[in-house]
Amino acid sequence: MNTVLLPLLVAAPLLGAALLTVLPTGRLARFLLLGTSAGALAAGLALLAATRDGQVYAHQVGLWPAGVAIPFVADTFSALMVTTTALLVLVCSAFAIATGEAERRFFAPLVLVLSAGVYGALLTADLFNLFVFVEVMLLPSYGLMAIAGTLHGLRGGRTYVTANLLTSTVFLAGVALVYGTAGTVHLGELAGAAQDSPVVAVAMGLVLLAMTVKAAVVPVHGWLVRTYTAPSPAVTALFSGLHTKVAIYVIYRLYALVFDGEASLLWIGLVVFTATMAVGVLGAVGETTTRSILVFHMVSQIGYILLGVALFTELGLMAGIFYLVHHMVVKASLFLSTGAIEHVHGTGDLERLRGAARGQPLLALAFLGAALSLAGLPPFSGFVAKLTLVAAALDAGQWTVAAIAVAVSLITLMSMLKIWGSVFWGPPPGAGPAPEPEPAQAPEAAGGTATATAAPAATRAPARIRTGLVLPTVALTAVTLCVGLGAQVLLDLSAQAAAHLLDTSAYVEAVTNR
Repeated sequence: MNTVLLPLLVAAPLLGAALLTVLPTGRLARFLLLGTSAGALAAGLALLAATRDGQVYAHQVGLWPAGVAIPFVADTFSALMVTTTALLVLVCSAFAIATGEAERRFFAPLVLVLSAGVYGALLTADLFNLFVFVEVMLLPSYGLMAIAGTLHGLRGGRTYVTANLLTSTVFLAGVALVYGTAGTVHLGELAGAAQDSPVVAVAMGLVLLAMTVKAAVVPVHGWLVRTYTAPSPAVTALFSGLHTKVAIYVIYRLYALVFDGEASLLWIGLVVFTATMAVGVLGAVGETTTRSILVFHMVSQIGYILLGVALFTELGLMAGIFYLVHHMVVKASLFLSTGAIEHVHGTGDLERLRGAARGQPLLALAFLGAALSLAGLPPFSGFVAKLTLVAAALDAGQWTVAAIAVAVSLITLMSMLKIWGSVFWGPPPGAGPAPEPEPAQAPEAAGGTATATAAPAATRAPARIRTGLVLPTVALTAVTLCVGLGAQVLLDLSAQAAAHLLDTSAYVEAVTNR
């Protein structure tokens, strides 16, 4: 395999974004937005095929020696993340084109720069360059938060910028402390450093703290629930699959590589991540809009994903990685299905949307499939993800954690049925028994002219949702169904990714010797 492909995953979107800033939007913007994402998806699949046997590929930019060049490394874990990210960028971009949002002057360049930052963060093996790529990911996000121009969007953008600037400052301080204590920020040279030096462990702990804030782990999750309801549905779906998931990936990678899975610290993760599951789902109970319910469930599901690294067993890591990929797809599908309704009806309020999606069988089916997958019911990928994670918790003797995970799943199902009952199953607005007509006025009482009382107005039919708005969520729901029915493929890939985290020697050798 030609390892030059790795930096091209970053360079191609950046070149496309640069081109779109000087040329008019329109067909070219749509072509580059979809074409670049499709190319990244093909590259991700090629990386998966090349790394599924345990091979690790590395490329030193400029062919400088290791330790000087910017290193890009791909193993099964990063290849899985690149593939899933490219799929989500492609589908969310198609949804934005259907809503007309992609026609905004800088929408396509901002999305391309965002995707370049994500690919770079997933592939880099240098801690400082990880910080750089995270910032490359965040900067266009500020623009996407404000691009709609609404007051709610600007308020959410202000909170988003404030929270992430603070977190980035903590992150950069952690990187500086790691360099000051270990003398390097190269991940290959940092392998096991936290176990050898308590000072390095504290410095790296600051980096992990910054990542838990970016991942919206309880109790630092408030910024997420205040901001992800502000942008457009397409942007929310895109953010849900990218931003917090990059932070989760970094937590998995750094704890395995630098801390070498130190067992004495895992109890902290078990407590915090179990609390994240519970707090997130309970927060969703009292919400009254589709997006706020889904955002709180996003917090809850982050707790599930991070349980894998808190268990740090082969089964636990495999379950966490499987859950991560499953969640990226399913959550984006839910945001897009409810986003299609919100785009047409102009609101996400459950009471105002009651029965709004009746007569939309394809959209209803797509939402129901993704909702059942989120709750962990067969035959969707969520069933396999939660079953494997609960089995990993039981195998590690964490019975309380397993019980809470099952209980949270039941409450998740109730919340999904709440949206289903209001938006898709409930009676349309204005439906109800027709009022009794008043008797016609006698001609004598009306000056000799008889007038018939007008019949009550017919219930207005729900607005039709265009096929272009429905197909993206149908595609993602089809993915979760296929993954559920053929779960062994993703389980095998997740097991290989977990093996690289348990034994980092191949990763270290690739990044230091090539």
